[in-house]
Amino acid sequence: MPHTSTLLHPDPSPEQVILGVDTHKDVHVAAAVTAMGAPLGSRSFPACPDGYRELVAWARSFGVLRRAGVECTGSYGAALARVLIAEDISVFEVGQPDKAMRRRRGKSDEVDAEAAARAVLSGRATAIPKSGDGPVETARLLRRAKESAVKARTQAINQLRAVLVVAGPELRASFDGLGPKTLIRRCAELAAGPVADVDSATVYVLRLLATRVQSLSQEIDAVGKLLEDVVRRHAPALLERVGVGPDTAAALLVTAGDNPERLDGEGSFAALCGVSPVEASSGKSQRRRLNRGGDRQANAALYRIVLTRLRWDDRTREYLRRRTAEGKTRREVIRCLKRYVAREIFGLVKAAAKDHGRSPV
Repeated sequence: MPHTSTLLHPDPSPEQVILGVDTHKDVHVAAAVTAMGAPLGSRSFPACPDGYRELVAWARSFGVLRRAGVECTGSYGAALARVLIAEDISVFEVGQPDKAMRRRRGKSDEVDAEAAARAVLSGRATAIPKSGDGPVETARLLRRAKESAVKARTQAINQLRAVLVVAGPELRASFDGLGPKTLIRRCAELAAGPVADVDSATVYVLRLLATRVQSLSQEIDAVGKLLEDVVRRHAPALLERVGVGPDTAAALLVTAGDNPERLDGEGSFAALCGVSPVEASSGKSQRRRLNRGGDRQANAALYRIVLTRLRWDDRTREYLRRRTAEGKTRREVIRCLKRYVAREIFGLVKAAAKDHGRSPV
C-alpha cells in the first residue's frame, strides 16, 4: 500500500529562476527574479572564473536556472556568457534599460541587473549573443589587428610627409618626384647620425617614420594572409563570388557570428547590416525610410561588393540599366542591390556554419 503522505503532499517542483547580470570590467552585479516577477535578491561577483562559478551557484540556490539576460555580451559579458552557455543556460543579449523606467526608479547596478532579468521574463530580450568560440571570432581578432596597423601606417605616412614639407630645401629637393614606395625606401636608407641640429633631427625622424611604415606594412601583409586563410577554410564559397574579397568576407562573417542560426532569417541579417528598409508610416502616410542602423562596417562591405559588380558583372549592370529605365536613381538601385547581396551572403554564411558542425537549433 502506497504511503499516504506521498499522495496527499507531493514534493513541490523547484521554482524557476530568471537571472539578470549588469556586467563591468572587474565586477558583475547579478539579480534573480521568480517566474512570477518577484525579486529574490542581488549580489556582486568578481569578473573572474571563480566569480562566474559563484554567480551560477548563487542563482541556482533559488531554484532551477534556465534563462539569463546579460548586458554587453560582446565585451565585458562575453566570458560570462560562454560560462552560462556551457552550463546549459539560455543566454539573451540585453540592451540598456528603458529610459522612462530609469527616470522613475533611478540608476544603480542592482536596478539594471533586475531590469535585465525582467527583460528576459517579459520577452523583450530575445537576441541570442554571438558564441565567439569559432573561426569567425578568430577572423574578428585578426581583422581588428589589421585595421589598427593600417590606421597606424596611414598616420606615420602623413607625419612623414608633414616633416618633408618643413625640411630644408636641399633635403626636400632630393625626394621630389618619388612615388610613395620609393619615398619610404629612400627615407629608411638615410644615414643615421647624432641629433645635433634641426637638419640632423629631420633626417633622424624621417628614417624613424619610414622604418615604422615598413614594419607596419610587413605586419599588415602577414595578418592579411592569416585572415585570408581563416576565411578560405571556413567559408570558401564566399571568396568565389564576384566582388567578395577576404576583408569584405570577414566583415560579413563577423556580423553573422559563429552561430548564424541565432538569426531568424536573411531579413534579420539584412537588418544587422543596415540594408533593410525601416517602416516610417503614420496615419494616411505609408512609407519606408533608409535604415541608418546596423553594423556600418558590414554595410560598407556590401557597398564595395555592389560597386565591384557594377563594374565587372554583366547581370548587375543590366539590372542597373533596367531599374534606371523604370525611373529609379543610381543610389536607389545600389540600395536594392545591397539588399539582394545580403540575402545571397547569408545563405553562404549559414551553409558554412552548417558544414562546420553548427546546424540550426
